[in-house]
Amino acid sequence: MLYFFPYSTEVGFMKIIPGNTSKGGHYSPGVLSHGTLYISGQLPIDPRTGQVAEGGAAEQTRTALGNMERILLAAGAKKEDVVLCRVYIPDVSLWDEVNAAYAEFFGTHRPARVMVPTTALHHGALVEIEAIAETEE
Repeated sequence: MLYFFPYSTEVGFMKIIPGNTSKGGHYSPGVLSHGTLYISGQLPIDPRTGQVAEGGAAEQTRTALGNMERILLAAGAKKEDVVLCRVYIPDVSLWDEVNAAYAEFFGTHRPARVMVPTTALHHGALVEIEAIAETEE
């Protein structure tokens, strides 16, 4: 089950950006600090159902990127403000499929990126994406 934080809160010089979080997860979906937006790892959770999106790695990548974009927009940013993404996949064989969906999403914008083959991801997801974006202070 996921919980949605519907409002931003400010803590000192940090602003907590709303989004979906896993039940029991002790983290913020996004944190804006001194003009830099840090977006926690976004799983391909369908915001309508609260479940992992159906389909393969490409569809799950599009869903995870959509979740990331919702946090960007809530912070007053856009995908062109992203400077770095870390993409976690459970198997390196998914690289091409994830890369194609990622390239489709970002178009001509090419943020720095690392793709990390790892072990199983939470909820059996095929991708998890975290990001850093620059915004106006």
